[in-house]
Amino acid sequence: VGQALMADHAEAAERLAQGWASAFPGRYYLELQRAGHPHAEALLARSVALASRLGLPVVATHPVQFLDAGDFQAHEARVCIATGHVLGDQRRPKRFTPEQYFKRQDEMAKLFADIPHALQNSIEIARRCNLAIELGKSRLPAFPTPEGVTIDELLKRQAEAGLVKRMEKLALKETDLPRYHERLAFEIRTIAQMGYAGYFLIVADFINWARSNGVPVGPGRGSGAGSLVAYSLGITDLDPLKYDLLFERFLNPERVSMPDFDIDFCQDGRDRVIDYVRRKYGEDSVSQIATFGTMAARAVVRDCGRVLDLGYNFCDQVAKLIPVQPGKLITLEDARKMEPLLAEREKNEDEVRELLEFGTKLEGMVRNVGMHAGGVLIAPGRLTDFCPLYSAEGGVNVISQLDKDDVEAIGLVKFDFLGLTTLTILDWAERFVRRMGEEGFSLEKVPLDDAAAYKLLSSGNTTAVFQLESRGMRDLIKRARPDRFEDVIALVALYRPGPMDLIPEYIERKHGKRVEYLDPRLVPILGPTYGIMVYQEQVMQIAQVIGGYTLGGADLLRRAMGKKKPEEMAQQRDIFVSGAKERGLSHGKATQLFD
Repeated sequence: VGQALMADHAEAAERLAQGWASAFPGRYYLELQRAGHPHAEALLARSVALASRLGLPVVATHPVQFLDAGDFQAHEARVCIATGHVLGDQRRPKRFTPEQYFKRQDEMAKLFADIPHALQNSIEIARRCNLAIELGKSRLPAFPTPEGVTIDELLKRQAEAGLVKRMEKLALKETDLPRYHERLAFEIRTIAQMGYAGYFLIVADFINWARSNGVPVGPGRGSGAGSLVAYSLGITDLDPLKYDLLFERFLNPERVSMPDFDIDFCQDGRDRVIDYVRRKYGEDSVSQIATFGTMAARAVVRDCGRVLDLGYNFCDQVAKLIPVQPGKLITLEDARKMEPLLAEREKNEDEVRELLEFGTKLEGMVRNVGMHAGGVLIAPGRLTDFCPLYSAEGGVNVISQLDKDDVEAIGLVKFDFLGLTTLTILDWAERFVRRMGEEGFSLEKVPLDDAAAYKLLSSGNTTAVFQLESRGMRDLIKRARPDRFEDVIALVALYRPGPMDLIPEYIERKHGKRVEYLDPRLVPILGPTYGIMVYQEQVMQIAQVIGGYTLGGADLLRRAMGKKKPEEMAQQRDIFVSGAKERGLSHGKATQLFD
């Protein structure tokens, strides 16, 4: 309609407007903008006249592109970064004006003083479009249950039946059976109490579909491996009691949060599983999740340098002055403080000053939209009732416009469908072995105590072995010479920032160095790792046995350690030391153990 009016096609504009009004009676259809366009006043006058003739209301809006009036040049630089143009190019398309900043209420009132009712109409539209979503409330899709059977009862039945099959396969001793039944009953009660029975059944359903349809699935990874219910339902293939894994680390009744299984599928079959989920819950209820690539300090300096038409070598020199610390985000503000030469060049060189000025304004802004590697949303209804959707150019399926943190904030449940090439390779290897004549061969039958396998492993021949193939990991394996599966687990856990400092001591103790314990109660907890705290489960067990924590409280201690907040750790220290003293440990030893 606006284009027809601007082209002086009044009759065409009126026909379009009448057609819209008849198709959508009572809808607001004429939008008025004043954003510095040279013909804005003419369009405004013609739109109001047309609306008056048709007896329909008009809406006043403002096409905001940046926050403050002084951000126009930075916004133009951002547009040039996206389109590949240079800021000083006089021939580049210029689609925005300096007036497109976020105008406050008084500015908008002044701008549309002649038609104030148009502003009231925009408020009315906003009021009608408001969709209230209660934050912090989980919205699980409904899992179908037999008539008369509750979701909690269905979980109990399937978990108990699954545990019977698992125990038969494990050939457990009679004396071990009560431990398993007690643990299963405790987990089922906790899951039902927290309202997550449906989550476990949904995950078990698509994992078991994958296994029965030839899609290899990983044995389990992350804290979810600590659940006996997950093991019984077939979600994981690791016996949590055998490896002293704790359910509370996965699902803590003292801190309500959504459970989150990290599920690995064969890279070739992952999409088949997602298609199954789409068919089961509906195309309009399932989507993958958007990720937003932002402009970090070094990248934004290089991008801004390009649109400012500065030389590559010049920009590269400036970018390399920004420090890099693994695992830590360094901003341009941090870089100025950490690198005196950068601050000095900004002070003395106009080009560096302009470059960093643009970079500071654009740093952290979204540069591109991608898709989360594994996250899949399954909503209890149409996704459009809960979040906006996005369709990439050339894409077949839509994805959520909210990232993983925001979809969880509005209560939608994210399921991780991770594609792992290693599982594909293992599947090929298994099939090739069977073709070579070993028809009954299965990876499940490979023993974990094969001396020849550990000898091969200790030689550093670990190419294509998941998490063991890096050069540093191969060097570590050669030094440690693992001869049992527990050693492999420990080395993988130790080979990361922080725990790496403990590696030399671990190796020395494994090869004969005397191990001393602060308290005899630590022996059964730390014995498998030669007296060294390697796992988070060990931290939780020590907090329970020595400090008197519940396992739920011990999980809170574990989380506080991960956050590294001094005030939280100081509070936990007092709780631990006090509990340890009540249980017979001296103040000095309790403090030493906590540290």
